[in-house]
Amino acid sequence: MSALIASTLVQARSLGISSFDESGRVELRPDWTEDDLQAVFRAAYRQVLGNDYVMAFERLTAAESQLRQGNITVREFVRAIATSDLYKQKFLYSNSNTRFIELNYKHLLGRAPYTEDEINHHLNLYNEKGYDAEINSYIDSPEYENSFGNNVVPYYRGFSVDAGVRTTGFTRMFRLYRGYANSDRAQVAGKSPHLFRELAQNRASSILKPAGEGGWSYRTSGGDVTPSKALGGTWGESGRVYCLEVAGIRNPGYPKVRRSNTTYLVPVEQMLPKMQQIHRMGGRIVSVSPA
Repeated sequence: MSALIASTLVQARSLGISSFDESGRVELRPDWTEDDLQAVFRAAYRQVLGNDYVMAFERLTAAESQLRQGNITVREFVRAIATSDLYKQKFLYSNSNTRFIELNYKHLLGRAPYTEDEINHHLNLYNEKGYDAEINSYIDSPEYENSFGNNVVPYYRGFSVDAGVRTTGFTRMFRLYRGYANSDRAQVAGKSPHLFRELAQNRASSILKPAGEGGWSYRTSGGDVTPSKALGGTWGESGRVYCLEVAGIRNPGYPKVRRSNTTYLVPVEQMLPKMQQIHRMGGRIVSVSPA
């Protein structure tokens, strides 16, 4: 059993999710200390605000004081963050409604949406009953109660295969999560919905071989992916394949719509012409790494 766990954690590191598999959940127990309380504050801000940096003046000091005095639970502290102006400024005003709902699932339930129906339900709820009703629908749900209860900070559940967790949720989490050093406001896919196409077509993304320690990539629906083995080429580089992650590339035809981001596997011999083609299509290369 210990060998199996060790092997799993090695793979988790290569996918950039080891910080969640190894650290476990953060819970405020009845006999908590000040260190325990500070750990809850850090975990709640990190989770609910999508790993974005929180300035000292942005902290919800009144809600922190209420939790310290035992007047509210961890669940209510999470609610205070998610219904705050700070959360609205970071995720509501700057994103489309669909992207906002994707992030609510990630931040408050620790998973990606499973179906397009879930997105549509929350779109209707937000339009008909408003912001607070949308946020409360996650925090007051049986799923939240069964997963976190009153005293556990929400965490990413989409990386584990537990009861009630769908397999597609695992692959889709990799579209929403870009590593523990990345925030939800700094992803190359930008402010557009990350799961719109997969949910509309009821399919999952395929995870490619990680680009390196702590990094990973995914296969897009486009067909422009080269074989993993290159034939011929420069001495010393033959057979080398590189992963190019591209943002903002334009789809052909009318209207010209920019794709959120795309990944290409390119043999070293084709790197220069491929990069020139990407630039002609209006794309921006944001990373190049060995595949």
